[in-house]
Amino acid sequence: MMVNMKGLVAAGAVVVAASLALSGCSGGASPQGGEGDKAAANTLTVWVDADRGTVLKDAAAAFTKESGVKVKLIQKDFPKIQEEFIAQVPTGKGPDITIGAHDWIGNLVSNGVLKPVELGDTTADFQPVAVTAMTFEGKTYGVPYSIENIALLRNTALAPTAPATYADMVAAGTAAGTEFPFLVPVGPESDPYHLYPFQTSFGAPVFGTNSDGSYNAEDLSIGNAGGEAYAAWLASEGAAGHLSVNITNDIAKEKFNAGASPFFLSGPWNVPDAQKAGIDVAIDPIPTASSNPAQPFVGVQGFFVSAKTKNALAANEFLVNYIGSEEVQSALYEVGGRPPALTSAFEAAAADPITAGFGTVGATAVPMPNIPQMGKVWQFWGVTEAAIIAGEGDPAALWQKMTGEIQGAIAK
Repeated sequence: MMVNMKGLVAAGAVVVAASLALSGCSGGASPQGGEGDKAAANTLTVWVDADRGTVLKDAAAAFTKESGVKVKLIQKDFPKIQEEFIAQVPTGKGPDITIGAHDWIGNLVSNGVLKPVELGDTTADFQPVAVTAMTFEGKTYGVPYSIENIALLRNTALAPTAPATYADMVAAGTAAGTEFPFLVPVGPESDPYHLYPFQTSFGAPVFGTNSDGSYNAEDLSIGNAGGEAYAAWLASEGAAGHLSVNITNDIAKEKFNAGASPFFLSGPWNVPDAQKAGIDVAIDPIPTASSNPAQPFVGVQGFFVSAKTKNALAANEFLVNYIGSEEVQSALYEVGGRPPALTSAFEAAAADPITAGFGTVGATAVPMPNIPQMGKVWQFWGVTEAAIIAGEGDPAALWQKMTGEIQGAIAK
């Protein structure tokens, strides 16, 4: 893989950065600079998952050739990375760089284990939603490489045109004469992630935002009047049979692939199997259920720098000018199938209509809150939605009870 340097940074600049790292960023090195300290300062340890690791081998080799700084890739189980990173960084045993998800940032920063990344002039090269997702309290903490979100998967043989509203979708699905007008995963404990676009269409985000677009943890907007209206809608759609706690993600996928519904609210991870089942899949915006746009969550993946790295400048250079290059971002797209965060790489990938469709929806979606308080929401949110859909009480009362429980959990 030929990796081009971005912006005005040339190979010589990386060598300078590496030299600075060797001389001035060696952390706990002794005044005499022992061999072990020098080796540590001349190496970047990077945690990656299996798929991304194959791509980064080439980028790491190119970086080492230009800078002299070695890159050691260590494969990790992605779901365990956040916990291990928080545990190991303070001890000095953690990596210099780790792969991760943007919604970890608030927790990682509050634990003192992340260092801001300097994107500089390259900020404008990335899709705005990706940079917003990587920003916390006014600082950028990661170099993004992919954007992930749900959209409406449509079986074009059963529904030739995209529905503009939720009512249009139900009508088109009913007219198709299939077992289900549409499919959205709910399950026994509900699935707020998949239902969130409908919630936002009622003007009820989980948290309000500040003027710069960042989330305001003190503004728990989920319990506003729009939230109550959304709760009433959940109850009515549950009673009508359009939403059901019996429809899990696996069941929804199976039914859609069997042609039992023209519509399926899902992500790119379920497209390949639908195509293998012979379905001509189109990707559409999620139809609104109320007066506002239906905005799903966006998940952005990227790479973070440890607060304890001994090679901060070289780490920043590797992320911005190698992982942030079009070649690497495109290669990561090829193995992951998620729209690239770098605009030029996305534009190239958008030749695929599936990628283009998800990217269009993602561009106007909202980042999953990256504030620590979001972790207190999920345990109450899903079970409340499920209870309302199942008709287990007054929708407004259940919704406000949930809001109070979330407020109490955050206060603790």
